[in-house]
Amino acid sequence: MSYTILFLGDVMGRPGRNAIKQGVPSLLESYQPDFLIINGENAAGGVGITPEIANEFFAIGADVITLGNHAFNKREIIPYLKQNSRIIRPVNMPEGTPGVGVTTVTKNDVTLTVVNACGRVFMEGYNDPFAAMKAVRDEAQPHLFLDFHGEATSEKVAMGWFMDGFATAVVGTHTHIQTADEKILPEGTAYITDVGMSGPQNGVIGMDREIVLGKFLTSIPARFEVAEGPGVLHGVVVRASKQTGRAESIERIRFAT
Repeated sequence: MSYTILFLGDVMGRPGRNAIKQGVPSLLESYQPDFLIINGENAAGGVGITPEIANEFFAIGADVITLGNHAFNKREIIPYLKQNSRIIRPVNMPEGTPGVGVTTVTKNDVTLTVVNACGRVFMEGYNDPFAAMKAVRDEAQPHLFLDFHGEATSEKVAMGWFMDGFATAVVGTHTHIQTADEKILPEGTAYITDVGMSGPQNGVIGMDREIVLGKFLTSIPARFEVAEGPGVLHGVVVRASKQTGRAESIERIRFAT
């Protein structure tokens, strides 16, 4: 017997939210996932998330919302994080940070532990993610899903190997570009370096391309804005054994809306 996890990468602004609303019902019908997890850290104007947006994601079927380095960009999310354990910020933040970094969801005879962690390479303010995940992995077997939000490919790959045999899946987020290295590691952990972004198709990692090009061409600082236009969903579908929690398959998905 197996179960299925559908994970959708960083939702980017209004185009990403619209893509979620339009595309998720079809994906749920196609894949029949037991669990739906959405990274929502860029959902509000490209940085952060609000309680209203989080409620929208839960209303369309999300079981857990993960965040990342923009978890607290919208200050109104802080009370919400304190009250709702199904939206999680990075587990390796300083002690006393509002919210939680680990949550569990039980459906169809499977209790899935979901964790959010941030890398430290090119990203400041986080405790050691490997130490944080060692503490989690020793208690959370056999069904453990990690959204590792990081900049550096090497750090994400290292985390995959560190968690092999302890996690059902380790999926990378943050860089917004879907990588083609999905695999099942030797001890049964599904891995991908980055699942990609759910947001506007025609920007630069979700931002207005003319503004971004202007900065590259002139080196003049600019305030980035989320691109307009049609959206696309990127993510992965992971299937795993109910008995062991080991991954059986991982599939990249791209769904244009």
